[in-house]
Amino acid sequence: MLPETVVKLRVPLALLGLLGLGVGGVACQKKPDPQGTRDRPSPAQTPDQTAQTRAAGPTAQPQGAEELKAPLAKIDDVTITLGEFQGQINRQSPYIRARYTSLEQKKEFLDSLIRFEVLAKEAARRGLDKDPEVVRTMKQVMIQKLMQGEFDAKITADTVADAEMKTYYDANLAEYVRPEEVRVSAIIVKNRAQAERVALEARGDAGKTNKGFRDLVNKYSQDEDGRLRGGDLRYFDAQTKDVPASVIRAAFALPNTGDVSAAVDAGNGTWYVLKQTGRRKSMTKSFDDAKPAIRNKLFREKRLTAQKDFVDGLRAAAKIEINETNLAKVRIDTSQAGQVDDGHGHDLPPLPMAIPPAGPADKPGIR
Repeated sequence: MLPETVVKLRVPLALLGLLGLGVGGVACQKKPDPQGTRDRPSPAQTPDQTAQTRAAGPTAQPQGAEELKAPLAKIDDVTITLGEFQGQINRQSPYIRARYTSLEQKKEFLDSLIRFEVLAKEAARRGLDKDPEVVRTMKQVMIQKLMQGEFDAKITADTVADAEMKTYYDANLAEYVRPEEVRVSAIIVKNRAQAERVALEARGDAGKTNKGFRDLVNKYSQDEDGRLRGGDLRYFDAQTKDVPASVIRAAFALPNTGDVSAAVDAGNGTWYVLKQTGRRKSMTKSFDDAKPAIRNKLFREKRLTAQKDFVDGLRAAAKIEINETNLAKVRIDTSQAGQVDDGHGHDLPPLPMAIPPAGPADKPGIR
């Protein structure tokens, strides 16, 4: 027998796909259909059928608890109820749901669930419910449900107050209000004649590329710190105090990225030859404009903090012992790091995180 928890959790749609079950499995069971009519939404949109569909939609009478508990199929001691079956189908996309509206199609979907239970029981009979990989998968699903139940309803984007967002906006104003900025690399020499010769060379083929200009920096620049950075002065605005005013004016006067200046007198005994490597337009984003992004950022931070506190509390309450001597003996195979073979010669991605990231929870079709 499968543990009761496994039966209740069901299996994600991806796992059903591996078994040839679920929505894809049903399609595989069908007879060949050369005209492809089974792939079209059914039933056809005639007036009478449209009315029937509407009658079964949101305006229909709500189903009672007893009706939802009505059994549709029983496989030994496992019962598939009307509510369970209905929930499985209604988790699918509208297009998929449209393929299971007739009684015959419902039987096919039910048959896929029966096949799932039959195979699951046989797997359990063979002891696969105790297989380490199965146990780990079950734990991952349980942990995902635990974290979703603990945080999805308690911490949402709506729980972030306007005051919190305004505080963040004011503290990080540079992210939302920024003047125009320019980025240049500079060759710095000590006299005008040399600067003019270097500028002539830099405006030719030697300085056309960023790498070529860096080579000229290494060859001519007499500023040791600048040479180590390849001459990069990084981004600065028109009001910066770290760059001579005449150099700032010359940098902003270069119209295009890649342009090289003439010799520029810095006014402090040095001469600059500049190459523009980037330009950023000014930006002014009001608090109201920035609110959606700030709300999402703070929501993620609050959720991650709450998750960390929750896990830290559980760790503190648990008795945890670590044998570092044995840990040091672990051997890591780095030949195909991060890949797992699916048994068919294809690499699968690593196992998903046990704790889901902040954000809307995934909702698999059949669980």
